Amino acid sequence: MARPSQYPLELRRRAVRMVAEVRPEYDTEWAAMKAVASKLGIGTTETLRKWVRQDQTDAGTRPGTTTGESAELKRLKKENAELKRANEILKAAASFFAAELDRPHARS
Repeated sequence: MARPSQYPLELRRRAVRMVAEVRPEYDTEWAAMKAVASKLGIGTTETLRKWVRQDQTDAGTRPGTTTGESAELKRLKKENAELKRANEILKAAASFFAAELDRPHARS
């Protein structure tokens, strides 16, 4: 399970906006990201690059899995695991009761 981000959502959004705003002032996108990461105290430029790429994916300008799709996939995987556990419990109970029915009982 992924750990929660140490950076608040508002800081992440602000950083992504800043990269878009200052990009024309730098030769490369990486240079713009490096400057913004440094100004905002973000640990590594790679962290900011991932945020920018995810924002582009969410906006539909880059292929990939959106944040909403990832959340839905996570929810469905959890639901699937719960259903599999319930199914295993039901199978075990059914075989237990079937064995009880097949066992000869002494008559009183």
